[in-house]
Amino acid sequence: MTQLSDLPLRDDLVGRKPYGAPQLSVSVALNVNENTHRIPEETAVDIISRLAAAVLEVNRYPDREFTGLRVALANYLQRGLTPEQIWAANGSNEVLQHIFQAFGGPDRSALSFTPTYSMYPLLAEGTGTNYIAVPRGNRFELTADSISSAILEHKPAITILCSPNNPTGTPLDLDCILAAYEAVVSFNGILVIDEAYAEFAHDTSITALNQLDGRPNLLVSRTMSKAFAFAGARVGYLAADPAVIDALRLVRLPYHLSAFTQAAAEAALAHSTALLANVDDIRAQRDRIVSELRELGLDVYESDANFVLFGGLEDNAKVWQQLLDQDVLVRDVGIPGTLRVTAGTAAETTAFLNALRVALAK
Repeated sequence: MTQLSDLPLRDDLVGRKPYGAPQLSVSVALNVNENTHRIPEETAVDIISRLAAAVLEVNRYPDREFTGLRVALANYLQRGLTPEQIWAANGSNEVLQHIFQAFGGPDRSALSFTPTYSMYPLLAEGTGTNYIAVPRGNRFELTADSISSAILEHKPAITILCSPNNPTGTPLDLDCILAAYEAVVSFNGILVIDEAYAEFAHDTSITALNQLDGRPNLLVSRTMSKAFAFAGARVGYLAADPAVIDALRLVRLPYHLSAFTQAAAEAALAHSTALLANVDDIRAQRDRIVSELRELGLDVYESDANFVLFGGLEDNAKVWQQLLDQDVLVRDVGIPGTLRVTAGTAAETTAFLNALRVALAK
């Protein structure tokens, strides 16, 4: 049987492993930052109805410009945004891939501050873009000065700031975003603010979306996977200057969003109030996790996301396994002495906290 090593892979792919978290069958899965609340029945019925209508036209290609979805996303984001400023793709990973394809590539670089989302270097590698990893400061925080200095030193074609940061949950202050933009425009670079978890922030008014006007090199990426509980549908989107949208058209595959994806996403956005109703509960469970982990004497990091990174573990791999032995799955993100847990339902949070107490007592 042919082995992977027998194939004529690109040299830079030899020996690499694909991205992904463990997919294990457990009662309490809190490892990939999903919204663990199911979508309401009324929303599901509307989605099914629209999918059924789309089936009748499935012999035709979908709307290549996904016009209805862009209108719906602009209406959801508000802030005076128009459909011409909206892009969408199969998850925010594909949105980011389009950005790398359009603005990265050979002899260009992308910069971010680590630890951060592990897909960034993979997207860079897949597009032949040099990835520059700049370490974060104390407790994974960033300052306007540290961001600006790194950008001006390296002058990357693409700078990505994850806000709040994954996997640490660290918030990003507005002054950091503005300093980053001032730095990138000095050499006509692109600034991407990845706001996949923005709806879970303590203060949702702090968003790069408010800074788009007059800043054509600023791109704000979001997703429906988290707050909308729509991870299985794979819908990510972006707000930016219309010229940026034209640039992304140059690299997207034709008809990249299926008719079914467009129909399901439009239905979900029509029910955004119902779908986002669980966000407050998720925030409450996140804050409960932070509070109770601190009571256990653990080192808990500030989080504006739907997950919590906690440290102070002598053997995080052992604790991870002890949790799994109790049917609770969390994430080892590769930061020594830490684990990351998604804020789920109240019952899931209770199961995690009880299991962790048992693990720490051993």
